[in-house]
Amino acid sequence: MWIYILAACLLLVTELVYFKVAEHFNIIDRPNKRSSHKRITLRGGGIIFYFGVLNYFLLYGFVYPWLFAGLTLIAIISFADDNRPQSSKLRLTVHFVAIFLMFFQLGLFYMPWYFTLLALIFCTGVLNAFNFMDGINGMTGGYSMVVIGSLWYINTYQVSFVDNNLIYILLLALCIFNIFNFRIKAICFSGDVGAFSIAFVILFMLVSLILKAKDVSYIILLGLYGVDTILTIIHRIMLKDNIFKPHRKHMYQLMANEMKMPHVLVSGIYCFVQALISVGLIWTESKYWYMLAVILLFSTIYILFMRKYFKLQSLHHVK
Repeated sequence: MWIYILAACLLLVTELVYFKVAEHFNIIDRPNKRSSHKRITLRGGGIIFYFGVLNYFLLYGFVYPWLFAGLTLIAIISFADDNRPQSSKLRLTVHFVAIFLMFFQLGLFYMPWYFTLLALIFCTGVLNAFNFMDGINGMTGGYSMVVIGSLWYINTYQVSFVDNNLIYILLLALCIFNIFNFRIKAICFSGDVGAFSIAFVILFMLVSLILKAKDVSYIILLGLYGVDTILTIIHRIMLKDNIFKPHRKHMYQLMANEMKMPHVLVSGIYCFVQALISVGLIWTESKYWYMLAVILLFSTIYILFMRKYFKLQSLHHVK
C-alpha cells in the first residue's frame, strides 16, 4: 500500500509543479472558433500520465522497457507540439516508431504481416481519435478511467494480460488529473502530451488482451468513442471536409457546443454509457454478437442524432 501512497504523492507534486512551469512559460490553450471551451486554460496537464508510467517503470524494476521507450517518444513529440506546432510528417514518423516499439514489446512482429498492418492502422487511428477529446472537460480523464477500470476487472478476474500495478498507478494519475479537469471550470487540459500518452498505454493493454484472449471483440471497450469517431470521419468525407483539420462535428461536441449541455454532463454521459457497454461485454458469453449489436445500436443512434441536431451547427456557422 505504501508504494501507491508514495506514487500518488509524487504524481500530485509533479502536477502542481507543472502548473507553475506552464504558467511561467505561457503553455496555455487559447480558445478559437473550433474550440469547445471559452476560457484560457493551462495546457499539458496530462503529462502526469507519462510520469505515472515513469514511476511504475522505476518502482517495479524497469518492466516493459520497449513500451516505455515508445511512450517517451510519444510524450516528447506531443509536448513539443503543445508548445509549438510540429510538422505532421515528423509527428506521424515518431508515432510509427513508437507503435513499432510497442509491437516489439508485445511480440507482434512474430504474427502474420497483415495482422501487424491492421494493428498499425488501428493504433494510429485510436491515438489521433483520443486527441479530439481534450476540449470537453472530463472527457479524456473520465473515459480513460472507465476503459482502464474495465481492463483492470478483466485482468484480475478473467484473463491476465498485464501487470496490475501499471493499471493501479495509471488510475492514480487519472484521479489526480480529473481533480483539475473533470469540473465545470477546468484548471488544465491534458494537451497532446496527455491525450497521446494515455491512448498509447491503453492501446498497449488492449492489444495485449486481444492477443492473450485471442478475441478481437474486446475492441468494444472503446466502442462508444470508436463509433462516434469512425462515423464522424465518414460524415466529414460526405461533407467534403478536410478530415485532417480540427473540427467540432463529433456527437459530444455538438452536445456541448450547439445543444449547450454542460461539459461535465456530456463527459458523464459518455463515461456512463461506455461503462454499461463494458459491463455487458464482461458478462456476455457471445462477445462477437454483442460487439456487432453494440456497433449497430450506436451507429443508429449516431445517425438519428445527426439528422436531428447537425443543422444546429450549420445555423451556428451561418450567423
